[in-house]
Amino acid sequence: MAIAAEDRAAAPAPPAPPPARTATGRGQMVVLTFVRSLVPVVLALLAGAVLLLVLGRSPVRFYSDVWRYGVELNNWQNSAVLMAPLLLMAAALVVVFRANIWNLGYDAQYLLGAVFVVGYGPWMFAHFPRPVAYAVLFVIAGLAGAIWTIVPALLRAYFGTNEIITTLMMSFIGIDVANILVKGPFQDPTVTIPQTKTIPYNDMLPNIPGTHIHVGFLVALGIVLVLHYLLTRTSFGLRLQVFGENPKAARHVGINVRRLIISSFLWSGFLIGVSAAVDILGLWSYVRSNWNPSYGNTVIPFVFLARLNLLAVIPFVAFYAVLSTGGDLATQAVSLPTDFLLVIVALILLFMTIIEFLGRRRELGQSYLTKGLREALRQPLVRRRRSP
Repeated sequence: MAIAAEDRAAAPAPPAPPPARTATGRGQMVVLTFVRSLVPVVLALLAGAVLLLVLGRSPVRFYSDVWRYGVELNNWQNSAVLMAPLLLMAAALVVVFRANIWNLGYDAQYLLGAVFVVGYGPWMFAHFPRPVAYAVLFVIAGLAGAIWTIVPALLRAYFGTNEIITTLMMSFIGIDVANILVKGPFQDPTVTIPQTKTIPYNDMLPNIPGTHIHVGFLVALGIVLVLHYLLTRTSFGLRLQVFGENPKAARHVGINVRRLIISSFLWSGFLIGVSAAVDILGLWSYVRSNWNPSYGNTVIPFVFLARLNLLAVIPFVAFYAVLSTGGDLATQAVSLPTDFLLVIVALILLFMTIIEFLGRRRELGQSYLTKGLREALRQPLVRRRRSP
């Protein structure tokens, strides 16, 4: 008995359980994550100010002009108009990013949706009531964007082919197809420049009473709110999250991975097509060849700054809309090309990358990328492991 007591006394004590995360610790993590979302933007604006000084321009004047032309008086309404397609583009990217999928073919999906809207729009409005024409054109644009994701979706789902490569290749093809349609069957015969017919002003989306903001802004905002609910409160959103974080776990619990991949692509392409319909019917009314607003390239940094949270995306998109709307005139006032705004967006990406690098080594808040996206970026670009 004495020996047994001595053995028990000499036995190592069991490891202590990890300390529970206190409310204070969670609060600090939330604060760090919030700060981490804003720091890249602040640093980019400061770096842009330094660049303006190097170029001999006044940063105070430039940023004050951005605010004046993007917010003051009724200029905030112009920013709200720009937010409509940006919100839908961001929503489309959030869907696939949550599933650990990269849809980088947004340019082609947008342009194809836009071209089909202006190609069939004049005929639709001439033969159907406007509400019916709006609904049909939205569906046509969405289907055009969704159909252009089918090839990358099938290759990713059945053969494990990396969708970064396939969506980019399909984007190059789709942009050329859109230009062929503009110069061919959808060409306006009354003009010599390659452009489609123009949708009559009276058939454009109506404005919100008392403003010049078209109702497409409310449509985009409503879709974002509904999609946020679907991604956070339904089984579809849970399946996306599980698959995005751990594909093996998703297969283990019985999730149909192939169907999920294909549906994620289709919904993403559909939303991008709808963003084109909102933009064309609310603002542009026609498409010219070689025109490409490249909304996806500018909205990606803000999607990651928002941690793939659609509610958090809204203020970031509003920030960029003000920067873009006011910046177009602000750059002219200081005799700079509008490409300077893209430099600021690039600086945001640069500082995001630096902070992501530092954040992996220190507790600096939640990563911009989900676990699945971080692992996907480490895999070869040619081919991933084949899924069953």
